Amino acid sequence: MAKTRVSTRKAFSVIIWRDLMLSIRHPSEIINPLLFFIMVIILYPFAVGSDAKLLMEISTGVVWVAALLASMLSLDSIFKEDFADGTLEEMILSAHPTSILVLAKVFAHWLLTALPLIILAPILAVMLGMHDDGIVVLLLTLLIGTPVLSLIGAIGVALTVSLRGGGVILSLLILPLYIPVLIFGSGAVNNAILGLDVQGQIYMLAALFVLALFFAPLAIAAALKISLS
Repeated sequence: MAKTRVSTRKAFSVIIWRDLMLSIRHPSEIINPLLFFIMVIILYPFAVGSDAKLLMEISTGVVWVAALLASMLSLDSIFKEDFADGTLEEMILSAHPTSILVLAKVFAHWLLTALPLIILAPILAVMLGMHDDGIVVLLLTLLIGTPVLSLIGAIGVALTVSLRGGGVILSLLILPLYIPVLIFGSGAVNNAILGLDVQGQIYMLAALFVLALFFAPLAIAAALKISLS
């Protein structure tokens, strides 16, 4: 049993390292969502005007919606290449639990796509005039909420990985599930800006994260088996 656990742990780390190295070959899959995130936030003031008060009021929604849409742009990359070259079938037939292996892929995807957004979010939030208290809570909510987006999105990708042009179907599947994360994430930041309690929204986001972390890998593994059967 100990040997199996070590082997599975090693497989988990190898998949993460492999996906990080493969991303060097396709830097556009990392850069495009990041550029989209930056451009949406930079261009938004040109659309609504330069009123500092208005920008501060909408800054929370702008950053969170931009992060949500940017995360959707890169979802296909989680399993696309592995499906094309047959690696996905090998993962499913592996002696290791499929749920653990897909969790490694989702984590690598989060490191490559969501983490850069989180790093840039405070700078862009300052540009929109967000208060310091709001920026701290924004970072916290993005750290908790973006893994939930990746895990939920991976379920949709697993269901549509074998379909041609499944992007529209993917959006219809996951957007309704993204709404609670958006509501609690942006609500916590708004409360922080107004000086109100944020614990309720943070706890709800944390609960969503725990539920997604435990159940989403199982759902992803089952969806992949259905898609490849």
